Parts: sequence; structure tokens; C-alpha cells
Amino acid sequence: MRKKSAPITVRSGSIEFLKVNSVTWQWRDIYHWLLSLTWPHFATFLLSCYIGVNVIFACLFLLVADGVAELKPGSFPGAFFFSVETLATVGYGHTYPVSLAAHLVATAEIITGMFGMAVTTGLIFVRFSRPTANLLFSKGLVISKFDGKPTLMMRVANQRHQPMVEVQFRIMMIRTETTEEGDTIARFHELPLQIKGVIVFPAALTVRHVIDEHSPLYGRTPEDLERDSARFVASVACIDTVVPAALHSQANYTWQDVKYGHRFVEIYTEAEGDGRWVVDYGKLHETEPYEV
Repeated sequence: MRKKSAPITVRSGSIEFLKVNSVTWQWRDIYHWLLSLTWPHFATFLLSCYIGVNVIFACLFLLVADGVAELKPGSFPGAFFFSVETLATVGYGHTYPVSLAAHLVATAEIITGMFGMAVTTGLIFVRFSRPTANLLFSKGLVISKFDGKPTLMMRVANQRHQPMVEVQFRIMMIRTETTEEGDTIARFHELPLQIKGVIVFPAALTVRHVIDEHSPLYGRTPEDLERDSARFVASVACIDTVVPAALHSQANYTWQDVKYGHRFVEIYTEAEGDGRWVVDYGKLHETEPYEV
């Protein structure tokens, strides 16, 4: 592996990192890269590869045009669509190779098509079968009193129609601090939560961190968070009971996303008569003023 001079961009939430002098990627990283593409980009990549392969073999068939029956010399459309038929092993019979060179090109394209179809099928299967948590995080964090104490709160909801199990919550604060030696560093602080996890997570709940004398947020004002460039990373790890599989989802917040003197509005109401609970997901992000 050689070092790469061009910087590599890595994004984590709202923060973007440029890696310089890092090792180059390996060929096996292509698999990870293809799985990380969005569906539109993935479809564009496959279409580009498909057209590119057919263009290459169409040019090869033009070079051996005399070895392909009924193929007009110099006809790129004819060679291209003959390549499409060969790659798909359709074989209409009107156009077919008659020379050894043409047979070799057709054989190479058929083998390429077999390998390409196997790889494409595997990639599509993995992309479809890979489970996602599908959790919805509140757009911001709030700080207000809860049970008589200042509390940092975040709301998270399960958008699946089946409960998640063995759910674990974490919130970490990252802020700029100065060491005793005068160096400026990014310090990571794990925020202890009232409820670190639940056995079953069917709908929505509020995750809370009590701001006491042991909290890194104790005595901090909005101006302090801005000065320290405070950021928050929320993480939820759970298990999908349908697949089953371990899932993970996270959200990133900055000091600008923290609302002092607000709390989340109530989203749970009890249905009349049958004892069921109604959860209004439309109010998940709504807040109201409340005492800090």
C-alpha cells in the first residue's frame, strides 16, 4: 500500500475531515464502496458498467467484422446490439460468429457476462437484505427542568411497525478545551443517562441526562457552548426481531441545536375506552417554553 497525496474526504455529521498522506484503498474496498453508494448512484454505476462493457466488445466485434455473419462492416449499432445479445446469451440466430477470432471474442464476453451477473446479483441482494434501524431523532436537544433538576433531553422514535429489543442509548458531548500545558484539544465527554437502555422499544421515548455537579454541562450557558464549539453525538443500538440483526443509528447536533428553557411537548394520549396509547409522531420535534 502506498501513501496517497490527494486528500480523502470523510464526513461525520456536520464535521468534514480531510485525510492526507493516508494509505490508498485496496481492491477489496470496492465492495464496501459499492454498498455505501446511494441507490441512484448505484444504479448509475451499474448502467455505466453495462454500457461500457458493451462498447468495448462492440469495438472488438468491429475489428473482426468478417467473422460475424450478417454484421455490416463499420456498423457500430449493429456490433453494439450484437454485443448486448451475446452478453445476455440471448442468441437470436440472425447474427452469429463464424470465425475463430469472433468465437473467442464472444466467449470472452459470455464469461464476462456470467461473472458480472453473479456479482451484480450478489450486490443487489446484499443491499436489499441489509437491515436498517429506521429511527427518527428529534431535530434538536432541549434543556429544562425535569423532576426538579436541569436536564438535557433528546427524543427518539421507532418508525418500524415492530418493536425493537435490547435497545441501548448513548449521548456524547465533544467540546474544545485547553489543557494545563496550554494546548487546545477536542475533549470527549460521555453523558450519563437516566435510562441507558430498554428491553422493548415499540414507539417513542425521551432520553434524559441530569445536569448535576458531576455533569460536564453543569453551570454551562449557551454562550459557553458556542465558545467551546460544543457538539453532541447520539447513538442507539438495538436488535431487529424480524431479521433478526443488530442495528445502529446515530444523530449529530451542534450547540446551535440546543434549546435552553424548552421541553418537548407531550405526544402520548390514552385512547378512550380501550386502554391503548396514541403516539403523535407529527409532534415529535415540537417544543414549548419551560423553566430551566
